[in-house]
Amino acid sequence: MQNRREFLKISAAGSAGMILFGATGCNSNVVDRKSFGVGLQLYTIRDAMSADVKGTLKKVSDIGYKNLELAGYSEGKFYGFKPAEFSKIVSDLGLVALSSHTQVESASISLDKAKLMADSHAELGVKFCIKPWIEPVDRNIESYKKMIGDVNEVARITKGVGIQFGYHNHNFEFHNVDGIVPYFDLFLPGMDASLVTMELDLFWASKAGQDPVAMFKKYPGRFQLLHMKDMLTKQAPFYEVIKDDICSVGAGVIDFQAILAAKETAGTKYIFVEDDNQGNGKPFEGIETSIKNLTTKILKS
Repeated sequence: MQNRREFLKISAAGSAGMILFGATGCNSNVVDRKSFGVGLQLYTIRDAMSADVKGTLKKVSDIGYKNLELAGYSEGKFYGFKPAEFSKIVSDLGLVALSSHTQVESASISLDKAKLMADSHAELGVKFCIKPWIEPVDRNIESYKKMIGDVNEVARITKGVGIQFGYHNHNFEFHNVDGIVPYFDLFLPGMDASLVTMELDLFWASKAGQDPVAMFKKYPGRFQLLHMKDMLTKQAPFYEVIKDDICSVGAGVIDFQAILAAKETAGTKYIFVEDDNQGNGKPFEGIETSIKNLTTKILKS
């Protein structure tokens, strides 16, 4: 009887353990995706965010993303919520609002707007604010020079509240204009390295014929953030913003392992998955593929 009682105790404990741990308890191949700290740029799922902020963020968390880069700031609010409200939504889901894309155009910048932006983001608790885009009308040498001065000024304001300002590229910044390549000849030397970091978009840099690893070696420590998006085909360098070749991370031809092997030289701290095309109509399938490939193949190697 004593042996039988001990057997039943052990059996019951084993059954409880199976229920508690599920597949993770008996399958060493199960991956805790959140432990990798992969981020998602919410522009990737912008239509879903417009329709249902809370429900969409829950899906993002359930898929396994940890960090968020926002694309919905306006006049002191985030996706229509006050900073404290949005912060609670995010934290309740086990997510972290780490970065935010905030448009700062030279034609409309004001110190009051910059201060409101900085204070709102500080209340939310983000670590980075990133300028993501330059309008076509401003893509000329003189506008670039003025923008760089403005970016440095805004970066001083955000630094004052503990936020790192940054710049996110596309491919047009690498286009040689009368012997000047704006990204290398104006942006990197002109944007104060103590104030402004670069968020290198690996897809757009690759489309412009750039080698990210070579860039890291030439400008070490300048790239705290990376945008992870893949491309289906290798093409001759081009400088128009054409999005048709974007695909999920790991589904294309970019060698992310080689790039990430140089992340310490780059100064990279965080990565964000992005798909400008919203997965060609299947955004959640797209971000599922990206994080699966990152956590089972690319980051584990």
